[in-house]
Amino acid sequence: MAKQYGFLIDASRCTGCRTCEVACKDKNNLPVGRNFRHVLCFEGGGWRQDRATGAWRTDTFAYYVSVSCNHCEDPACVKVCPTKAHFKRKEDGLVVIDTKKCIGCGACAMACPYHAPVLNPVTKKMSKCDGCLNRLQAGLQPICVESCPQRAIEFGPIEELRRKHGKLAQIALLPDPAQTKPSLVIRPPKGM
Repeated sequence: MAKQYGFLIDASRCTGCRTCEVACKDKNNLPVGRNFRHVLCFEGGGWRQDRATGAWRTDTFAYYVSVSCNHCEDPACVKVCPTKAHFKRKEDGLVVIDTKKCIGCGACAMACPYHAPVLNPVTKKMSKCDGCLNRLQAGLQPICVESCPQRAIEFGPIEELRRKHGKLAQIALLPDPAQTKPSLVIRPPKGM
C-alpha cells in the first residue's frame, strides 16, 4: 500500500458543536436519521461534600469525540461482505463500497465496531464515509476537516499524524482498537 490515510480527533478542542456532522450530511445529501459522522459525548464524575468543611467539590467532566469510518488497517466490514463490495483501496487505504456489488445485507454494519456503514433506504445499498474521495481527488480536505471551527479534526497520512500527535486510538466511548486497527489518532482532553 502506497499510503494509509486517517483521522486525528482532538478531544481537547472539540466543543460538540456538530458542525462536522452537519457539513457531512449536507455534502452527502443525507436525510434525517442517516449520518456518516457522529459526535459522541462522554461525561462522568460527581459532587462530593467535604466532611470537615461541608463544602461541595466536583470532579465532573465531559468531552466530545467526532467519529466516522476510520478506514481501518483490518476492516471488519471488508471481512464480512459476502459480495466483496467493501474493499480497501491500495493507493490510499480508504475503505470504500462498490455500490454495484452491494446487496444491502447489512453484514458490514453489524460487524463494524464504529457503526460506520448505514443503509440507504432509497437505493437499498450500504453507504458510509469514504474520506470525501471526490474532494481528495480535487486536492481538498474532507468536508468535516474544513468545516470544524475549532480545528479538532485533521486528515492525512496516518503515520504523519501519529508522529505529530502520538498513537492513542482509544478513549471512553470507542471500542478497543485491537479489533480493527483503526487509522485514527485521538488527542485526549486536557487532564485525562
